[in-house]
Amino acid sequence: MKPPDRIALGFSPSSYHLLKRLKSRGHADLIVLTPGAASELNLTVGEVLVENPYEVFHRFWSSGTTFLVVGAIGAVIRIIAPLLNGKDKDPSVLVIDGRAENIVPVLGGHKGGAEEFAVQLAQDIGGKAIFTGFSRTEKILSIDSFGEAWGWRRTGETAQWNDLMIRLSKGSRIMVNQTTGSELWNRSKGAAKTCEFPENETLSNSSLLFHICSNVLGKCCWHPATLWLGIGCERNTSSNLLKRAIKESLKHAGLAKEAVAGLATIDIKENELAIRDFLRDESLSIRFYNAKELLAISVPNPSARVKAEVGTSSVAEAAAILASGDKGKLKYEKHIYKAQSNERGAVTIAIAESSEPFAPARGEIHLVGSGPGEPSFLTHDARCALARSSVWVGYKRYLDLLEKFRRFDQVRLDSFLTEERQRCSDALKLATEGVRVSLISSGESGIYGMAGLLLELWLRKPKSDRPDFKVHPGISSLQMAAARIGAPLMHDFCAISLSDCLTSWSKIEKRIKAASMSDFVIAFYNPRSNNRNWQLRKAFDVILETRNSSTPVVFARQLGRKEEKVQVHCLGDFPVDQVDMLTLILVGNSTSFYQDGYVVTPRGY
Repeated sequence: MKPPDRIALGFSPSSYHLLKRLKSRGHADLIVLTPGAASELNLTVGEVLVENPYEVFHRFWSSGTTFLVVGAIGAVIRIIAPLLNGKDKDPSVLVIDGRAENIVPVLGGHKGGAEEFAVQLAQDIGGKAIFTGFSRTEKILSIDSFGEAWGWRRTGETAQWNDLMIRLSKGSRIMVNQTTGSELWNRSKGAAKTCEFPENETLSNSSLLFHICSNVLGKCCWHPATLWLGIGCERNTSSNLLKRAIKESLKHAGLAKEAVAGLATIDIKENELAIRDFLRDESLSIRFYNAKELLAISVPNPSARVKAEVGTSSVAEAAAILASGDKGKLKYEKHIYKAQSNERGAVTIAIAESSEPFAPARGEIHLVGSGPGEPSFLTHDARCALARSSVWVGYKRYLDLLEKFRRFDQVRLDSFLTEERQRCSDALKLATEGVRVSLISSGESGIYGMAGLLLELWLRKPKSDRPDFKVHPGISSLQMAAARIGAPLMHDFCAISLSDCLTSWSKIEKRIKAASMSDFVIAFYNPRSNNRNWQLRKAFDVILETRNSSTPVVFARQLGRKEEKVQVHCLGDFPVDQVDMLTLILVGNSTSFYQDGYVVTPRGY
């Protein structure tokens, strides 16, 4: 059984409720209580692990584990002190007080991700992350850990990275040599304070240097996933031979295993056991091509023998080139690796590099509903998603409203109205590269927001190419308008967009008639713009066929912002000319009434 990645441990009975909350929110895989704490609670068998804290730490102590401890920081330090082995071997440890007011990363702040995790926890559970490390306090980029959020993998000795961080803390700026992967990261405020991007001749003479590349340089490197391994092999080739061939080919080519995006081969190898074993062990993607597709690719080393056997003159080289895309380059021509002792078969390896990374298993795309505009209405769940993401994508106005939450190491991609499809495509592309991305809508992203369009695009991708997808709900404008004016949504209601840009007016009009005849309270989105200035009046005319002209109608503009304006008018004399795209309209039903500044739709209790 795979050991838990995140363990939440409580020292006292009062910590139990927080432990359960951490697990329910996905922050812990296993919750543990000390025997003394558990003895004071009425627990069911198997609900928690009951064990001595030292034994828990000792059993799960590894570099891939994170401990969340609810208790005293001094007690934690005394327990873990004898277990410390070094940065590459120790886990991450965070300590939280019983009220979840303070979250302190104690161990594994950078490489282990404890500091970043503390930020996310603070946003989600409402506490405060306490930092003492230089990078966070000075708001400079943690060059030894930032690449994880971009989907990259790190190589280089820990001592080398430590040396760079020490020099950085003394005021030096770090030079960067980037040859592959997204360069968006260097737009962050933290990167501007941390890094320089000099000419190549300067780079070669600098010891203050790290690389973003696919090569193995024996120095501090981040590796975006850009390498595609083209594989050809005899039937029933042994797994050991395939692993050895891949290892040796990468070594001969001077390329990093950490930069591998996936494998590519001919479709008749779909059930080859050695390939399947390697994919499972390394958690990589694979792309299959038929003989016709492979035959169409020009390669440096075609083989008549291979063509006679499988219908294409190249498998490894052609598959690698195809997988790497239009701008891909062959980095390592095919080499044949034959079986040695205890091996069987033969393997052909070629390596190509794509112009864009491919690591959807590492990528995340968060659909964030930012609420009506006032930051106090942003949910903790949404804040956690924003804190987790390296890149925020959204309409410029919405990103401006959230700017106070953006950290020094995060980047924003602004767009404008009517660019919704491009916005979704940009966000999905980044997430497929392995980046953690937030795509932001005002209000609720699932109500006339980005969630639907993005999900459609996401579903068109093969399952193996899909990054993780999550929707984080926000407070919608209809909820906000109702809260401002009383209780107009107490009975059945519906929402209708009056924009006929994507839906024909004839269909919109049918919906208005049906809603009015069914006596729904109606919320109108996108009610009026400079180019659509007649639809709202027409909608009111349709409703007046079944409702009294004195029906209360709520005018709500710029909700949650300093320009907010909420008024109530009658259906028969509503000031349509005051309405624009920043306005929401709520039309009451036949029982709705306005009294003493409030609108109520009785439920009938």
